[in-house]
Amino acid sequence: MRFVDEYRREEDAQAFVRAIRAKVTRPWTLMEICGGQTHTLLRSGIDRMLPPEITLVHGPGCPVCVTPLTQIDRALAIAQRPNVIFTSFGDMLRVPGSTTDLLTVKAKGGDVRMVYSPLDAVTLAQQNPGHEIVFFAVGFETTAPANAMSVKRAKALGLTNFSVLASHVLVPPAMEAILSSPQNRVQGFLLAGHVCTVMGWTEYEPLGERFRIPMVVTGFEPLDLLQGIFMAVDALENGRTGVENQYVRTVSREGNPAARAVVNEVFETCDRAWRGIGVIPKSGYRLRPELAAYDATLKFEVGAITTEEPKECIAGEIMQGLTRPSACTAFGTRCTPEHPLGAPMVSSEGACAAYWLYARA
Repeated sequence: MRFVDEYRREEDAQAFVRAIRAKVTRPWTLMEICGGQTHTLLRSGIDRMLPPEITLVHGPGCPVCVTPLTQIDRALAIAQRPNVIFTSFGDMLRVPGSTTDLLTVKAKGGDVRMVYSPLDAVTLAQQNPGHEIVFFAVGFETTAPANAMSVKRAKALGLTNFSVLASHVLVPPAMEAILSSPQNRVQGFLLAGHVCTVMGWTEYEPLGERFRIPMVVTGFEPLDLLQGIFMAVDALENGRTGVENQYVRTVSREGNPAARAVVNEVFETCDRAWRGIGVIPKSGYRLRPELAAYDATLKFEVGAITTEEPKECIAGEIMQGLTRPSACTAFGTRCTPEHPLGAPMVSSEGACAAYWLYARA
């Protein structure tokens, strides 16, 4: 298919690699924010094609991976209640809580259903007035508009048996936390193109100015990533900072104004805990107070549930770019896709899953 193949041509990839080799004069460390980008980089072998001066580290851009264990346990507590139909995208079903996961709850008789849209959950609420329908609203800014629309739709229909377990996280505050850390090693970012499709890149401009660092909005195909890496290296070599856009076919500076408006109508920012990283100020979305009736945390009174993260899982270090999955002593032994210690090993965007699938040491 032309719209796919034109971003995967080997001769064009080799041309970008040669251009990067010709441009680089010193070591640089780049972080790709998105877990989908991580999988493309490893699946396509781009990490092995680059010159040794370029080090790629993997960021916190997998929403499943950064959802803390406390929130998983809250979801499990709700899903195990009678008269509840708990709905979620499929990538959350095998994420381990402290004792079980949603798929096991389903196997034991819980009404846990995979949906393809939060609006499917709203339809279930219409069809099952005697049940409470809960949607696990996980994601970055990318999925926030659709999740906001589900709440708006439920309110417009007058549904009282629909709620969302809001677990949204935001990219810019996480980047600020990484850049502010004394352990930071990141010198340039490849920004997640789908997040910027919704939000644009205006929120990143203050970060580029404050930390004097280049950031390139980048797509997800091999040639997108190679061009993004070239642009980031070119900026570093020439001392440019701020935001540049590789993903011009999709992203504009202002993003999608209609999507941003509905998000702001339904959600407000809040402090949010990230798996293995801790609480990052103003890094999440929660429902606005006037929509509290649709907040599953309040409706089911699970806010008091708190869980300690397993010390053996080093997901936080991996998602801050401080180490690689293969450096974890449990990787491939006590932590596998069949028996994961944490979400990065089972998520389709997880860095640990990528290293397992593509045998990276």
